[in-house]
Amino acid sequence: MRLINTHTLKLEEFHGSIPPYAILSHRWETEEVTFDDYPTQVDLPSDDAMKGFRKIRYCVDQAKKDGLDYCWVDTCCIDKSSSAELTEAINSMYAWYRDSVICYIYLSDVSTSITAVDSRMDDETAALLHYEIGSSQWFRRGWTLQELLAPRRRTFYNASWSKIMDLDKPDGRVSRVESRSPAYQLSVGLTDTIAIATGISKDVLKTFSSTSTNWSVALKMSWASNRQTTRIEDVAYSLMGIFDINMPLLYGEGAKAFLRLQEEIMKTTYDHTIFCWSDPSATCFIRFVYGDLAGSP
Repeated sequence: MRLINTHTLKLEEFHGSIPPYAILSHRWETEEVTFDDYPTQVDLPSDDAMKGFRKIRYCVDQAKKDGLDYCWVDTCCIDKSSSAELTEAINSMYAWYRDSVICYIYLSDVSTSITAVDSRMDDETAALLHYEIGSSQWFRRGWTLQELLAPRRRTFYNASWSKIMDLDKPDGRVSRVESRSPAYQLSVGLTDTIAIATGISKDVLKTFSSTSTNWSVALKMSWASNRQTTRIEDVAYSLMGIFDINMPLLYGEGAKAFLRLQEEIMKTTYDHTIFCWSDPSATCFIRFVYGDLAGSP
């Protein structure tokens, strides 16, 4: 695993024992910093060099504030020119998010912040925050599912890296659950907004484990429905960690990847809900198909 040292800013490789680290979840946009783009010098270039450096700097600075010596950003910590490294990374991705100390979720299309919430925050501002978060494109990504469910602690930040909320605490500034301050109430409400945006209940958001049998195959697939990935194969590859399976990556196989995913799932479970899916192309309103594999989540 390759990590960014938050003090030297250099990339370091680890095998076996991995030090505590923060991890970033974000959307790939223009001017991302790849492994080949990452500088070998100590200082990161200015934001004018490539826009992707800004979020890397945000992540590094926050990890350092949180007392962590390392952080991980997928854009520059994976050498995607190596098919072997890419395969290992995608098969390990769920575990990397799960084993992180904290996951920083960067919503680049959200501008409103909760950091200044107090008794004077009006309903209109609160409504705008809920709307912006629920409308964020981050929630539409295929890879978001494991990046949201795997980490033990998840903190959301807006476009300027102002803290929105800590999903795993009532609010970072509220020390006691019994404190019913406006900040606490709004934070709880944002958890509802995230549950609505993802289709995942608050209980699952708090307790999910890929090895648990508490949630059926069909339910997990429903969380993945209507999500988008750039590569069609990633519809399947982004779900491997959710179902606790591993399989080779074959970019170019297209929709066959999702069929392989289902075959691997059937090797590990007797859950027949994998066969319970609806065909949107059927002439009737809904036709439930039993005994065959679905073409997509």
